[in-house]
Amino acid sequence: MKAILLFVFTFIVSSCCGTNKAIVYQSQQTKEIVAATELPDTIETAAIRETLQSPKESNSIKISLGEDGTESDDGVSITTEIIYTEAFDHSIFNALLKKHVSENGHVDYKGFKSDAKSLQNYIALLKTYQPKDSWSKEDKLAYWINAYNALTIDLILRNYPTKSIKDIKNPWDQRLWQFGDKWLNLNAIEHDILRNMDEPRIHFAIVCASVSCPTLQNDAFIASNLEAQLTNATKEFLADSSKNEISQNNLRLSKIFKWFKKDFEQNGSLIDFLNQYTTVAISESAEKSYKDYNWDLND
Repeated sequence: MKAILLFVFTFIVSSCCGTNKAIVYQSQQTKEIVAATELPDTIETAAIRETLQSPKESNSIKISLGEDGTESDDGVSITTEIIYTEAFDHSIFNALLKKHVSENGHVDYKGFKSDAKSLQNYIALLKTYQPKDSWSKEDKLAYWINAYNALTIDLILRNYPTKSIKDIKNPWDQRLWQFGDKWLNLNAIEHDILRNMDEPRIHFAIVCASVSCPTLQNDAFIASNLEAQLTNATKEFLADSSKNEISQNNLRLSKIFKWFKKDFEQNGSLIDFLNQYTTVAISESAEKSYKDYNWDLND
C-alpha cells in the first residue's frame, strides 16, 4: 500500500519590513530550510526552522492495516503513515513555552515580558485565523486551550509585577482581545466555548496563573497529540499531592472538582472519572473534602 503524503505549512514571519506570508510545499522544503536559516534569530524563526527540519516528527501517525484495509494490531500487517496537518500552527507559542516555562510549571513572566512581541504575534495569529466549522474537534480544542493560556499570560504581563491574578480587577471578565467582531474575555473562552465541548480534561490544560492551578505545560497543545496531552495533564494533576491527596477511602481534592463537579459527571460519578486517571482504586463511598486554593502567582 502506498501512502500519499502532502506537507503544507503556512508561517507568518515578522520582519522590519512588515509581515511576510510563506507557503511551503514538500518539493521546496530544502530550499525553504536554507532561507529560514538566514532569518534573524527570533522565537518565530526558531519555531519555523524546527518545523521545517522535522515535519514528520510533529505530525506523523503510524497505523497498521490488515489485508482488508482495516486497522490491525498484529505484526504481519502492512504499516502506512498518515501525515496529520494541523489546522493551526502553534509553533510560536510552543517555542515561548519551551523558553519560559520550567518542567514543573514555574513561569518566568519577566522572560515572557522580554519576548512580549512574539507573544503578541501569536495572539494576532489567533485573532486572524479563528476555528472554522470544518476543523476537527481536536483542532478546535487545541486552539482554544492555547488561546486561553496565551491570553492569561498576556493579562499577567499587562499588570506585571503582581503577586496574584486576583489582585487584578475583574481578571476573567476583562474584554481585552478582539476576535472578529467579538471582544472576548477568559470567562467566555472557558465557560461558553471550552466547557461546551464535552471534554472535562480541559480543566487540567487551561491554567489561571496560580499555584493551585494545574501545571502550565511547556508544550503547546496540538490536535495530533491532544489525547495523550490531556491524559498526561490529568494524571499529573491528580498525582500532585500538593493539589490532591488520594487514597482508597479518603479524598482531599482540588476545588476544581467542586466548582466544576457537573463536568466530571457526564459519564458516571466523580469517582468513576478519577479512577480512570489514578493508580489508586478509589471506593465509591470514599469521603471527600476540598483543599484551600492558593491564588499566588505560579512564578
